[in-house]
Amino acid sequence: MNNFHGIELAAGTAAFLARPRRMLIGAEWQDAASGETLPVIDPASGETFCRVPAGDAPDIDRAVAAARHAFEAGEWSRMRPVDRERLLLRLADLLEAHAQEFAELEAIDNGKPVTMARHVDVALSVDFLRYMAGWATKIEGSTMDLSVPLVREREFFGFTRREPVGVVGAIIPWNFPLLMAAWKLGPALAAGCTMVLKPAEETPLSALRLAELVLEAGYPAGVLNVVTGLGHTAGAALASHKGIEKVAFTGSTEVGKLVGKAALDNMTRVSLELGGKSPVIVLDDADPAQAAAGAAQAIFFNQGQVCTAGSRLFVHRSRFDAVVEQLAGIADAMKIGPGIDPSTQIGPLVSNIQRQRVMGYIESGLGEGARAAAGGSAGAGAGYFVKPTVLVDARDDMRVVREEIFGPVVVAMPYEDLDEVARRANDTPYGLAASIWSNDLSRVHRLIPKIKAGTVWVNCHNILDNAMPFGGYKQSGIGREMGRAVLDMYTESKSVVMML
Repeated sequence: MNNFHGIELAAGTAAFLARPRRMLIGAEWQDAASGETLPVIDPASGETFCRVPAGDAPDIDRAVAAARHAFEAGEWSRMRPVDRERLLLRLADLLEAHAQEFAELEAIDNGKPVTMARHVDVALSVDFLRYMAGWATKIEGSTMDLSVPLVREREFFGFTRREPVGVVGAIIPWNFPLLMAAWKLGPALAAGCTMVLKPAEETPLSALRLAELVLEAGYPAGVLNVVTGLGHTAGAALASHKGIEKVAFTGSTEVGKLVGKAALDNMTRVSLELGGKSPVIVLDDADPAQAAAGAAQAIFFNQGQVCTAGSRLFVHRSRFDAVVEQLAGIADAMKIGPGIDPSTQIGPLVSNIQRQRVMGYIESGLGEGARAAAGGSAGAGAGYFVKPTVLVDARDDMRVVREEIFGPVVVAMPYEDLDEVARRANDTPYGLAASIWSNDLSRVHRLIPKIKAGTVWVNCHNILDNAMPFGGYKQSGIGREMGRAVLDMYTESKSVVMML
């Protein structure tokens, strides 16, 4: 396969697609124990273009055993922090060298625009691995003088150690396959953990290619294992496995609750980065053109398949008509097409199931009285396209306002004052992110503490930095990704007391 939708592929992409795709367990590429496979479907055409192993519980067992051996008895267990740092840097260099290949795999597999995949997904993954490499040599405990009341005649000395939690089971979603793999792999490897990675069944390709680079970088056998398979089989087996010490999950709140319950049964450490229904709040002093452009980026980026997507747009009534008119114009002008086409601005959704889900929300909103200022229908052709949609005349109790859609659909609603918009912005079970658009910093600073969200952006949206912790309030998750805080998710604190 040298071209896709008439676009010539990089030589590395074509070579990868021509190879048999197997799971990585230990240092061996293996088929599923059952011999079964899963189709990988091009979301721009609906056609199957390759297959991957359909891993299940027996494959998870073998992968966990390989990761356990690497953690407890293999070379990895004795590796110095500086050597883990060098391996992470080597992996980042290899990923950067194959950047176009990974961008094409993401565009083919997920449907996202290839230009965005190159400059967002791949670039952020490279930078994050390098950022986490630096932490490998900086994980530290603390010392303290103790005041033990029961043995006053003796002195005691205490210190703490941060130690790797052990074998990590990572389950990642389909919206940012490579980046989410890097978000799990980077801190786990920096801390000295080993991992079994289960990519989403819709988008397994970049994880398998990343596994090839892990071996090429020189990682010992079993440090990373990749098992492809369905969520309710392989994913469930991994989340409930008694041989892992930590579950790292990114995905929907609904599935996250199931993962959390499975982990709780074994008292397995768990971090959950879940869904959102993020508000975009435009104050009355904001420039309508700037606010409309920002709102478009907040919701149409990655076809709206983003946990932080700005799907609820609250605009002060004095600016409402102007912002909505310009936002609708942006939506109508966006070019829809296959993600592999460099000129595409809006690609297909990841699957037919997702398209049906998003269209169901649009139809629900229109049926309950909302009106489409832009879009409101599926795109033409066989692919899983949905036109960028702006809904108005909606009420706060509508499903399109209350539930996560995960598609290019925004509901725009007017408000009157800051207290009202803060109350309505928080009227959701989610609390992942929000953005505020204004040049009145006094009012912005008064509003920020009122917003119950893990991240609040001001005059921007979907801006991430490796040093900034990322996670949510309420049902948007447990724990934090990125920054120094993520290392707490992959290490245990051990207290040591010594009598002198």
